[in-house]
Amino acid sequence: MKLMTKSLVIGMTLIALTACSNMSRTQQNTAVGAAIGGAAGYMIKGNTATTLGGAALGGLIGSQVGK
Repeated sequence: MKLMTKSLVIGMTLIALTACSNMSRTQQNTAVGAAIGGAAGYMIKGNTATTLGGAALGGLIGSQVGK
């Protein structure tokens, strides 16, 4: 059941990222970084704090990519 839930979350994230087509490159990188960071934070510990921390850190790193 956990695998199905994780797969569903990843699928929904990918669908949500298709809405990024009218964003600037920096905004896209920030959104992708936040999504990946949040997923990584959840996988590490599975609680809200690590999920939010991972999303924040991923967004920060994503916003700096390509500068």
